Amino acid sequence: MTATVSPAEVRAALLTRGEIALIDLRDEAAFATGHPLFAAQLPFDRIEIEVDQRIPRLTTPIVLYDGSTGTAVSAATKLADLGYDDVRLLEGDLAGWRDAGYELFEDVNSYSKAFGELVEHRRGTPSLPAPEVKALIEDAADIAILDARRFDEFNTMSLPGGISVPGAELVLRARAIAPDPETTIIVNCAGRTRSIIGAQSLINAGIPNPVRALRNGTIGWTLAGQKLAHGRAERFPEVLREDAIEARDRARNVAYRAGVKQIDTATLAGIAREEGRTLYRFDVRTPEEYAGGHLPGFLSAPGGQLVQETDHFAPVRGARIVLADDLDVRADMTASWLAQMGWEVYVLTGGFDMVESDNPHALPPRPAAGRYRRPYEGTDNPAAAMQAYLDWEYGLVDQLARDGTHGFFVI
Repeated sequence: MTATVSPAEVRAALLTRGEIALIDLRDEAAFATGHPLFAAQLPFDRIEIEVDQRIPRLTTPIVLYDGSTGTAVSAATKLADLGYDDVRLLEGDLAGWRDAGYELFEDVNSYSKAFGELVEHRRGTPSLPAPEVKALIEDAADIAILDARRFDEFNTMSLPGGISVPGAELVLRARAIAPDPETTIIVNCAGRTRSIIGAQSLINAGIPNPVRALRNGTIGWTLAGQKLAHGRAERFPEVLREDAIEARDRARNVAYRAGVKQIDTATLAGIAREEGRTLYRFDVRTPEEYAGGHLPGFLSAPGGQLVQETDHFAPVRGARIVLADDLDVRADMTASWLAQMGWEVYVLTGGFDMVESDNPHALPPRPAAGRYRRPYEGTDNPAAAMQAYLDWEYGLVDQLARDGTHGFFVI
């Protein structure tokens, strides 16, 4: 019979930053209806496909619940057959968590989004509403609109005149895009998180330009009755060497303030030999750069998406994370955010002379069945759903305070 662990014991592990993987076995749509803050979603039928990458250490403490769908016991057996030796069930399942008086968070990537709201709340990240940005565009004002999402999201829908600059690229590319310090940089995403984190990244790095987030992203744009562009392919330019050096200095200063440490390959090898700790290794450059050559053992996790979807990439809370980037800037900026989110994170310096070009670790995409349709993706979302999503995000700071397990700080 599989052992159980109480909600109070799980919460204690989260508070004391012990390693734990709290796994929700439901499909994504069900997961989005409510889950503990640091739960990670791994459907029963994806265990054999994903678990060795997402939970790489066989002795990791794993806690399972299934929302009373009846898969938890079978999942525990499957994990044991795969070699995992510390698998337990959440006592009382999801209802037990709720009955203990603990918070349930809706949507996906909830703790990354909650962190973004906390950043805006504590730093007062400046933003502009959609009508003001539209007026600036129409007046041909001196602005640069930088879309911090993935390129495919940008291509689907974007602000008129915007260019694709995924979040981790912002500090690296800002000078090439807006060399005049009088140019106002406006950072947008589809909702709120990547706009806030992107704009605050530029502010934290001391970029001299005025920086604003687009308030409420393309959702806010659509709710204001304004038309989006579609099929745009404008992407960030290459960066000059002197600009990359300046950006590296700025990013390193931010990482230092967040408590991030730099390590070399010898130190990484020593960390990797420690059997009692989970180690994630991520390459935070663009997917194209990764495909062209990357360090052995490093998985592709472009920095902006790693901050946005941390629960997916690194479901073992309390693990170590090492980031790699041949220009350092993207790794330092990404690490600065992960550190503020409570991770023990390091930036690897050097080592890019030993690269491989294959990509053996990529997970096959999940099927459409059971997927949660984000209210901010695509072009045909009901206005009520978009407004409800924004209202949910506005409430996350208060919900974090009620939950009390996050351990976030904001520099």
